[in-house]
Amino acid sequence: MMIRAEDAGHGEEQTLLEWLAAQPGDPSFYAFLALLIFFGLLLHMGVHRTIAKTLDDRAEGISNELDEAKRLREDAAEMLASYQRKQREAEAEAEAIIAQAKTEAKSLKAEARKEMTERLERRTAMAEQRIAQAEAQAAADVKAAAAELAAQAAEEILKTQLKKSDLNKLVDADIKTVGQRLN
Repeated sequence: MMIRAEDAGHGEEQTLLEWLAAQPGDPSFYAFLALLIFFGLLLHMGVHRTIAKTLDDRAEGISNELDEAKRLREDAAEMLASYQRKQREAEAEAEAIIAQAKTEAKSLKAEARKEMTERLERRTAMAEQRIAQAEAQAAADVKAAAAELAAQAAEEILKTQLKKSDLNKLVDADIKTVGQRLN
């Protein structure tokens, strides 16, 4: 390969090797030359394929991890939605249970009130019946006492006003009346 003198900074044409040989005092030149040789060896050994394969494998791994993360995120979103749905269902069920309990409590309260009213009415009726019986008994006792007093008074009156013979006639008449009734 030939380079022109204008390109090389000299006034004449040189080959690449001549130009390279003319650069002995520049350290950056040798560093550049070593770098070119190093890259040449790397290309010759196929390191670029290994690096590309490693990078491709790494990119595929990252892609797989991203896909897995996306899948996990979708699963988590589904689980969250499922738990939220279950929570709403549980809340609705709890509200239904509370409403049913309130209804049952009202029903039990009404039933207890009705039972208490019936029990009170029965006790009132029993008390009224006992009072009526007591009144009837008292009236009977008063009548019996009055009859006994009347009988005693009549006996006293009869004893004082009737004679013994009249009394015997009355007793005989009563005995006949009782005898006729018994026959």
